[in-house]
Amino acid sequence: MTKYLIGCVAPLVLLLSVCGCTPAAPEPGEAEEAVTAKVELPTFEPNDVEPVETEPVQAELPAPEPNDLEATKAAPLEALPAVAESNDVEPGKAEPVRTESVVVEPNQVERPIPEANEIEPAGVEPAEAEPAEDTQPATEPNDVASVEPGPEMGAPNEPEVAGPNEPEMTEPNELEIVQTEPNKVEPNEPGPAMRVSFHDKCAEIFKNFVDENGMVDYRRLKLRRSSLRRLLSEFDRLDRNEYNSWPKDDKIAFWVNAYNAKILDIIVRNYPIKSSRWMRFMYPPTSIRHIPPVGTIGASKWNRYKFIVMDEEFTLAVVEQQFFRKEFAEPRIFLALSYASLSSPPLRTEPYYGDKLDEQLSDQVRRFLSGPRAFRIDRDAQKVYLSALFEATWHGKEFLRKFGTDKKFKDKPPAIRAILNFISNYIGERDASFLEVGNYSVEFMKYDWRLNDSPSR
Repeated sequence: MTKYLIGCVAPLVLLLSVCGCTPAAPEPGEAEEAVTAKVELPTFEPNDVEPVETEPVQAELPAPEPNDLEATKAAPLEALPAVAESNDVEPGKAEPVRTESVVVEPNQVERPIPEANEIEPAGVEPAEAEPAEDTQPATEPNDVASVEPGPEMGAPNEPEVAGPNEPEMTEPNELEIVQTEPNKVEPNEPGPAMRVSFHDKCAEIFKNFVDENGMVDYRRLKLRRSSLRRLLSEFDRLDRNEYNSWPKDDKIAFWVNAYNAKILDIIVRNYPIKSSRWMRFMYPPTSIRHIPPVGTIGASKWNRYKFIVMDEEFTLAVVEQQFFRKEFAEPRIFLALSYASLSSPPLRTEPYYGDKLDEQLSDQVRRFLSGPRAFRIDRDAQKVYLSALFEATWHGKEFLRKFGTDKKFKDKPPAIRAILNFISNYIGERDASFLEVGNYSVEFMKYDWRLNDSPSR
C-alpha cells in the first residue's frame, strides 16, 4: 500500500514543482521514519562487523603494519559500546557522533612507543608483553619499560655482568707477585748500579791534597780552607731521611769520610804546629801532641773540637763509640781512620763509597800492614811487632767478636789471637805461615805522633 501511495504522490510532487508550488513540510514522525530508513541502509553494515576483520577499517589506519598489531592486542570489542551508544543519538546529531567515532580511532595510534619494540632485542617476542591484560592504552608504555630482558638480550647487561667479575681475574696479582722479588734484597744491599752521590762531595779535598803515601799538604790546604769548610757544611745540611734511606755500607762510608774531613779541619786550624815550652823536650816539634789540649792522645784529644752532622752535634770520640763500635761493628773501619800522624792509617786519595766499601777497606788494611809502623816480623829475634792501634786500650778488643778463635795461636791471649787471625788474611803466605806455626812473642810498637805533613807539590 505504501509503495502504491508513494507512486501516486511522486508524480504529483513533480507536477507541483513544475508549476511553482512547494509541497508542505513533512510531519516530524515522517522525518524520523525517513532517517530511520537511512540508518537501515546497507551503507552502515560494516559497523556490524568486528573492526579487525573489516577491510575498510584497516584502510583508515595511517600506519598499517604497527597499527594492525596494536589492533590485534587492543581488544577492539571493548571500544564498540562507545560507538554503539553514539548510534542512539537523535538523527539531528548524527554528524557529531561520526566525529566522535573519528576521535576514537586515534586510540589505535596513541601508542607510538611500541614502535621502539622494533629495535628491541630479537629474543623478546611481542606476545610476551601481553597488553590485552591492560585495557588502558596509555599504560602500555609502562608495560614495555617493566619488561626485564633475560640473559639472551645481551648488550645492555653485558657490561654490568662483566664489570663485577673483572676483579676475580688473577693475572694482575700474578704480575704483582713477580714484581715483589726485588723486596727479597735487603735495603742495605743495592745493586751495582746504585751509588750514593753524596760521597763525591769529598773527592776534591782528598784528591788534591793527599798523595799516594797518605801524606797531606797542609800548607796548601790551609790556603783553601774555605773548600774544607764547605765540605763540612755539606755534612751538616744532609737530610736525616735521605741518610736513613741509604744502605749500611754507604752509612759507614759517610761517617769515615766525615771523621777524616774533621781531622783535616782540626790540623788546618792549628797549622803550623807550635810546640809548647815545657813539652818541646818530650815531643818533636811537629808532633800533634802539641795541639791543645796539650799532651792528650787518641780520639779524646779532639773532644773539644765539635762539628755538626745532620743538624746534630758530634765529637770524633762520640762518632767512634756510637757508630764504629756499636752500630756497625766492622773492625776494619779503625784502619781507615786518620789521626794525622805518621803511625796512623794512611789517608786515601779518594773518599770511601758504599758500593765498593769492602774492596776499599780490604785494600786499606793491606796498605796499612805493609808499612813498617803497623806490622813487622823479626825472625832472628823471634818477634812480631804490631801497631799500637792493636793494643786492647786502643782498638784491639774490636777484633774479638769477628776474628776471635780457639783453634790457632793457642799460646796467645784471646785478644792477640783475634788480631793475629785477622792479620793472616791480608799478608803474604810466608808471613801467615810463620804466625800460625812459629814460636815468637808479640810486642807493640811505639806510636809516632809526628804530623803526616808532606812538602808542597
